[in-house]
Amino acid sequence: MPTALDASSSERARTGARPSPWLLPLLRRLHFYVALFVGPFLVVAAVTGALYVFTPQLERVVHAQALTDTVSAQPLSLDRQVEVARGVVGTSEAPVTVRPAPEGGTTRVMFADPALGPGESRAVFVDPGTGRVTGDMTVYGASGALPLRTTVDRLHRDLLLGEPGRLYSELAASWLWVLALIGVVLVVLHRRRVAHGRRARVALVPRPGEANPYRRTRSWHTATGVWLAVGFLFLSASGLTWSAYAGQNVSELRTALNWTTPKVSTDLGAGSGSMSADEHAEHHHGHHMAVSGPGSYDAVLATARDAGLDAGTIEIKPAAAPGSAWTVAENERRWPVQLDSVAVDPQHLTVTDQLRFSDWSLPARLSSWAIAAHMGLLFGLANQLVLLVLAAAIVVLVVSGYAMWWRRRPTRATGVHFGPLPPRGALRAVPVWVWPLLVLGTVAVGLFMPVLGVSLLGFLVVDLLLGIRARRRGITPHS
Repeated sequence: MPTALDASSSERARTGARPSPWLLPLLRRLHFYVALFVGPFLVVAAVTGALYVFTPQLERVVHAQALTDTVSAQPLSLDRQVEVARGVVGTSEAPVTVRPAPEGGTTRVMFADPALGPGESRAVFVDPGTGRVTGDMTVYGASGALPLRTTVDRLHRDLLLGEPGRLYSELAASWLWVLALIGVVLVVLHRRRVAHGRRARVALVPRPGEANPYRRTRSWHTATGVWLAVGFLFLSASGLTWSAYAGQNVSELRTALNWTTPKVSTDLGAGSGSMSADEHAEHHHGHHMAVSGPGSYDAVLATARDAGLDAGTIEIKPAAAPGSAWTVAENERRWPVQLDSVAVDPQHLTVTDQLRFSDWSLPARLSSWAIAAHMGLLFGLANQLVLLVLAAAIVVLVVSGYAMWWRRRPTRATGVHFGPLPPRGALRAVPVWVWPLLVLGTVAVGLFMPVLGVSLLGFLVVDLLLGIRARRRGITPHS
């Protein structure tokens, strides 16, 4: 796609500005290649991501029967509800997680099942008012995402192709921030070149009345990209934490800097609170194998409530090993976030360890907020609408970029033609002192984000082949 910021020769003559000998052409060509090849993946990620953020509302419609209870003045005890769920599953084993019914909802009792896939569990939904089983289905992750959300989540993450499919979403997330930054830099450089002209003042404002279709599209492309650049940077940074390769590097970096999410200790001998949890548990396995043992769900929940856990969404996990404590954790990710947790001795009903969200390190809290915002949970409907705008903007930017390239095609030539590529030769004009910085920076970013690094090599190979073809044809290597 052509860059949206090609100053005309008349503008350069009027302002006396000269084009950058290497930076501007280099950024234009990189912007073109990334947008051309990564654009379709960005569109798919944007559309599926927008669909995902509205799955809470869709779930309440699609799975209304399983999620809605009947009003009762005397609801059944939580222990009794768990027994009902055990009877349905036909097991004496303890569930891995129990989510007591929120107001107007049903209790979700999740059991491990070796026949299911990684991260999946069998959830039985029990009406606390009548003890009637309202649903029995496979759920995913620690929070028990329902089938609809699980399908949309996997579509967004890997196109339902499994691990190989995750490369598509990582490719999109790896390059989104690059496209956004390059676009902003191109605008800044362009405004400096025409700083004394009228165009410098209107570069950030769309011109719907522009008669020239290319310039009209360019004005919308530029304004949209600049005004929403911060949002794109956020989506890219938070999205990369879920990725296969860059995400692993992010996790290792956070561990090295002690920025991991803490969790309570279940060791009944000592409570340290120094263990780490996975804030992506909703999208990963997130389960432990519970063991059968003495303990009352009602009593443990009451102990946690007395300790200050008052969120509407609570998760109870029985002990993962003999002699361990149960854990009770808040899971309210909407602002104000409630993520306090306690470990409870199920026999003596004492709190053996506790961890308040306010005690998390600042990086851990920022990470939790960022992930909740990326999923559309942090600020409710407003959060969802902002993400919808960002997703729509990504689609608009990609489509308008292709449209600009098409509109710059030679109209008098026969056959199908596209617009010219930004001129080659920028790398040859790079000053000697810049090369070490450029190479080291590129290698460092490529190692931290391997999918970006490999795809960048691919772009360079394509560019080299185009240059060879142009020289063989004896034409100016602009395309």
